[in-house]
Amino acid sequence: MHRIRCLTEGGFKINGPSTKDKGPMDNEKEQDISTETSLPKPTQAGRIETCTELIRHAKKCLEDNNRNCAVQTLEKIIENGCHKVHAAGKEIVNETRGIFHTLWLMSNNDRQRCELLKMLSNLGVSRRWVRDSLNENSKRVNKLLEECNVKMERRVPRYEVIEEIESLLEKFGWNRDKECEELLRFIGIDVNMLKRHGINPCNWIYAETSIHYIIGIVVSDISDRVVETRNNEYVKVSLKTTESISAIVFPKILSNIGRPSVTFVWDNGTPQQRGRTGIIAIEYYIYVKKEEWKWLNIEELIKYIRALRPEDVPKLIAGIIDGDGTIYYNIENSALAITITACRSCGKRALLDAAQEALRKLGIESKIYEYETDPRARLGVYGENAIKLLRLIVPYLHHPIKRLRAELILMLRDGKIDREAFTTLYGLTEYGDKDDPKRYHGLEALARAAPQTHTHGNKNHQPHKKELNNLVPPPGFEPGTYRFPLAVAFQPCRHGG
Repeated sequence: MHRIRCLTEGGFKINGPSTKDKGPMDNEKEQDISTETSLPKPTQAGRIETCTELIRHAKKCLEDNNRNCAVQTLEKIIENGCHKVHAAGKEIVNETRGIFHTLWLMSNNDRQRCELLKMLSNLGVSRRWVRDSLNENSKRVNKLLEECNVKMERRVPRYEVIEEIESLLEKFGWNRDKECEELLRFIGIDVNMLKRHGINPCNWIYAETSIHYIIGIVVSDISDRVVETRNNEYVKVSLKTTESISAIVFPKILSNIGRPSVTFVWDNGTPQQRGRTGIIAIEYYIYVKKEEWKWLNIEELIKYIRALRPEDVPKLIAGIIDGDGTIYYNIENSALAITITACRSCGKRALLDAAQEALRKLGIESKIYEYETDPRARLGVYGENAIKLLRLIVPYLHHPIKRLRAELILMLRDGKIDREAFTTLYGLTEYGDKDDPKRYHGLEALARAAPQTHTHGNKNHQPHKKELNNLVPPPGFEPGTYRFPLAVAFQPCRHGG
């Protein structure tokens, strides 16, 4: 819950209260109170030293078969926070678990075990901690607690904390539309100009996300691999990006499968390797039971696509275009092209054929291009066929730039905007060089779009460049459950002070 402290100026952790404009204390009593409340908290190094000494003493008690001594020492260990990874480190926590487990095995009767559970409950230890320490399943731990008449709080999942905070922030005016507009401004799109031309640049937020769209993303962007655990086999389903737009859109897509978690990795190797410039990639992922994830097999995907009804094909194609597709309009010669790419010499190449067959169900003709000098194959839709396809897929596009391009092209086609306005507005969607904020700035986009960066009344506030540099995740950075950028914006507090 310490993350709530991040809801301060600019969304970054501020160490201690401000002393600005504070005069002298009125009396000695107030000074004493101030001194008492300002006592420094123990550092992690100091806590580790204390925990190590207590653990050493507890082990000595166990060696002497002095159970009461070990129980009393374990109580002090827990009181000092030695059971929390963020406070004392994984090694200390494992030592603490081991002492509790040994005490549990030493307990001769149910009364002694119930006393142990009651002590942990009074100290605020979660049932998950007990479960992991005893290497038991949740059902068994719940039964033990029930038999001992002990109420032990479950560990509150981070996504529940985030949902609660978001509900509070919404009362201050934050919502998905504000998040969207902050993202668009960050990547250089004039939101007000679009609105003056009758365009809502945040329509993509409310796009339908059906299973057919999800399959389109699976075909193009989703990476999945089997992960074996003690009891089951799971599939890690993930989307990884360095781009600003995808950093916001990808979790929205994955949230239709489960609650995504997030981690940060170096996309092109660490900066120390061969003098490379470090680029932070953001990976969102969920775990799905293997028997529930049918898309590891490309043959199964092709079978699914071929069985689609015509009315469901646009949803699939929208997903594929959001992933590996491009919508492009040439201002000079008015040529329109919608393309989808796939590797030419891999299994995904067959998916282009399946997508082409699906398009024929809509009466849309396309062509597939392959060249020996190009490792990729391309499916292209052009001219009137492309206009027809745009009309069908616009309601399902989630990518803000691709959806905006599609809407602008159709507005020009239907005479709702003139060519001069179209040229100006379409220019906002074009990608620039490597310094373009649309590219390689996913982590910064999360910080800018997060609600606490624009809910303090100062509309012009933006994090300073120095603050943004501090967002680089350190080695061993632990992933956290993600729902909206709020969760990621909390992450700097893990290492910020």
